Amino acid sequence: MEKRGERDCKENVEGRFPLTFWEVAGASAVVGTFVLGLACVYFTMPASDYSFLKLPRSLEDIQILRNHLEDYTSDYTIQVLVGYCIVYIFMQTFMIPGTVFMSLLAGSLFGAFKGVALVVFTATAGASSCYFLSKLIGRPLVYFLWPDKLSFFQAQVAKRRERLLNYMLFLRVTPTLPNTFINVASPMVDVPYHIFLLATFIGLIPAAYVTVRAGIALGELQSVGDLYDFQSIATLFLIGVVSVTPTLMSKTKS
Repeated sequence: MEKRGERDCKENVEGRFPLTFWEVAGASAVVGTFVLGLACVYFTMPASDYSFLKLPRSLEDIQILRNHLEDYTSDYTIQVLVGYCIVYIFMQTFMIPGTVFMSLLAGSLFGAFKGVALVVFTATAGASSCYFLSKLIGRPLVYFLWPDKLSFFQAQVAKRRERLLNYMLFLRVTPTLPNTFINVASPMVDVPYHIFLLATFIGLIPAAYVTVRAGIALGELQSVGDLYDFQSIATLFLIGVVSVTPTLMSKTKS
């Protein structure tokens, strides 16, 4: 019966692909909102050459952005902040690689405390936006790209329903599953939004601190691999183990 239910679900998903008109319209409206926000920021900035503005793909891109944006950050702080938030949330929403470079840029431009607060806010907002967009149109995409991961995630969530927050915190802190996959698959496996939100907000703080701190010393980085030394990785795993310990203890008692 279970296999038959899974087969029916997959057939139903495949039958709904491609997306309906209203699903495409909803996704287009989200894209339009981001574009409109960026346009508003652009038209409130002074006339200048902004050819350096692009989505970062390397440390060199980040250094170029930092060098150009440092002057604007002091004189046009609000515009730079709003523009940064829109770009970061857009990248998170549509699973565009490169948010780690945006986190480095936050540290370089705004310092440790403000940088961490900014990264955690934008990453949580972007993950939430991805969660609801996936709930609207993501099912065919998830079944197509990650069928095995989705089955694994669904089974783990079902087993840990009573301590789901601890498990979601563990996933956020450790690289057990990619954050992109967690964002887009959580509504498919019935992870309640309040648990998703809280686990995301708290769980992203350690990694955000590591990346933002590295952004402060941006000139010393030779590659992205320099971000996570043994001490940083060990600390993240320790936090992950602590977060999932209550679940393991409850299983032992039962």
